[in-house]
Amino acid sequence: MARRYISDLNWNDVTPRALYLNRRQLIGAGGAALGAGLIGGATAAQGELTPNSWDEITSYNNFYEFGTRKEDPARNAHTLTTQPWSIVIDGLVDNPGTYSMEQIVEGMTIEERIYRFRCVEAWSMVIPWNGFELADLLTRVGVQSGARYVAFETALRPDEMPGVRLPVLDWPYREGLRLDEAMHPLTLMATGLYGEPMPNQNGAPIRLVVPWKYGFKSIKSIVRITLTDTEPHATWNATQPQEYGFYSNVNPTVDHPRWSQATERRIGDGLFASRIPTLMFNGYEAEVASLYEGMDLTAQF
Repeated sequence: MARRYISDLNWNDVTPRALYLNRRQLIGAGGAALGAGLIGGATAAQGELTPNSWDEITSYNNFYEFGTRKEDPARNAHTLTTQPWSIVIDGLVDNPGTYSMEQIVEGMTIEERIYRFRCVEAWSMVIPWNGFELADLLTRVGVQSGARYVAFETALRPDEMPGVRLPVLDWPYREGLRLDEAMHPLTLMATGLYGEPMPNQNGAPIRLVVPWKYGFKSIKSIVRITLTDTEPHATWNATQPQEYGFYSNVNPTVDHPRWSQATERRIGDGLFASRIPTLMFNGYEAEVASLYEGMDLTAQF
């Protein structure tokens, strides 16, 4: 089981990025000393992992609500209003309601975690997130005994999100996890990166981060969380089920129908850099493989 990682950050007192970077350089620039505590099995399997730069993380994004090209979110997401922000939490919970961002983060321990982030298009980044465990939020609202899944929904604002004016996907964007995945201590509700508030193009003000799954499972700009007893709608799975499974665990032995997932390109290494082997569960096999015991991961992908 992964351990909890505690820091002294809170919503109103985040570390300036320059100080954050300097502190990280002092303990190995995100390498072995830091990675042993924050990156889990990925560090042991791949050696030292240095975080991508702020510019790389915030300029190369998938966020179709702001356009389908990688540079579109950075160009267009400034139009999204993120204050005030609230999330509806409903379904099989003891305390359903509409919670403001301030209510959601109140009393939460904001932690610093560096996670590998793997996209289904066979590219990856290493990102320093800050946020809190989803399990803490679900425990606070009270998960009822009949709940088996957690469903998530992204904001739908045509006036602020130019991408949703086109029927590229069935809007709003929706995703889901099995309850045990959602309660796993690696599953993060991220509120920022590099010690700063979350940029709009990365999913401001709050997004999901599930580091052992392909990036599209980590839904952005969340406005609804629903506990349910049935498998929820997941946008890409519903759109192209032969390409995007509900679980979408990183698995180098299961190729996308149009390309191999056996290797990946690290963003920032250059177009001609050697590709690196993709790790099972994105390098977190020791922490999460037990969640899928007895499943056929080639069929339930």
